[in-house]
Amino acid sequence: MSWIENAWYVAAWDKEVDRAPLARTICGRPVVLYRKLDGGVVAMRDACPHRLLPLSMGMREGDSLRCLYHGLKLGPDGVAEEMPLKSDPVNRSVCAETFTVVEKYRFVWIWIGDKAAADPALIPDLWPCAATGWAFEGDYYPVRCDYRLLIDNLMDLTHETHVHVGSIGQPELLETPIDTRVEGDKVFVTRWMTGVDAPPFWRGALKKDGPVDRWQICEFLLPSAVIIDVGVAPVGAGASIERHDQGVRGFVIDVMTPENEGSTHYFWGMARNFATEDAGFGARFKTQQGGVFMEDVAVLEAQQRSIAANPHLKLRAYSIDEGGVRARQIIERKRREQVHAA
Repeated sequence: MSWIENAWYVAAWDKEVDRAPLARTICGRPVVLYRKLDGGVVAMRDACPHRLLPLSMGMREGDSLRCLYHGLKLGPDGVAEEMPLKSDPVNRSVCAETFTVVEKYRFVWIWIGDKAAADPALIPDLWPCAATGWAFEGDYYPVRCDYRLLIDNLMDLTHETHVHVGSIGQPELLETPIDTRVEGDKVFVTRWMTGVDAPPFWRGALKKDGPVDRWQICEFLLPSAVIIDVGVAPVGAGASIERHDQGVRGFVIDVMTPENEGSTHYFWGMARNFATEDAGFGARFKTQQGGVFMEDVAVLEAQQRSIAANPHLKLRAYSIDEGGVRARQIIERKRREQVHAA
């Protein structure tokens, strides 16, 4: 097991969870999600306690879920409400495991570990997703790779030069020094580029030509999130690494939820402080961003296949990989701490 057990993971976008049961495997656990009549989200182990048929195949009845196989009816607390034979007395010891869920930042978060430790204050701080004056949109991709490969990718943006050459990549990414630092359980990778040409993606957002100052500040947050402060400002506008709202600025939001050891639920988006009222621009921007991320997905899935095909070889780390290496070290330390405390 490569993930932290006592932690909040994104199970779904809020828009994905409705009255119809949604099946999703989270950290190796089959989960069914649905909304009650009052809009609250239920998360339950996706296995009927009778014959283990996935409950996600079942039928909703009010706030309850009836198994498709023999009709065992379970309430939103997972406890039996009606036996397969209606004449049988209800055995309330028959129940399915339920999970604690919280909705925040447009996501449905699930706690897969010890329920007593499920503190909402531990949800990663994705403040741009809910801040006044910012717009947030995104999507979801299933990716067939270890979730840590996505973290590596997002904490090392030098790959943009080659992988994203037609959108956000540029040679200066390989020519500009980066600064990596660890603050507690967070990792930061910072790059500041002065007097460069804006890549196509950002030139379109800025809506003007000319040299720009460009920044990338990657921040890793436990258990598996990366937010990236990105943007460009015209040279001479006064932008600095400390303050840079003079041009167009966004936060790339990336939350990786392990499905199992070799696949990941990738929830991504962009929070931006420009064109916030332009829904059309937002839709186009999301489409562009999705295209960029699909370039990453192709590389990462190929990397995972290569890792499996070369079990005698190990990943190597150079200076550009320090952010991902530090993030992995924090994950492993936290994982071991929880294992030893159990």
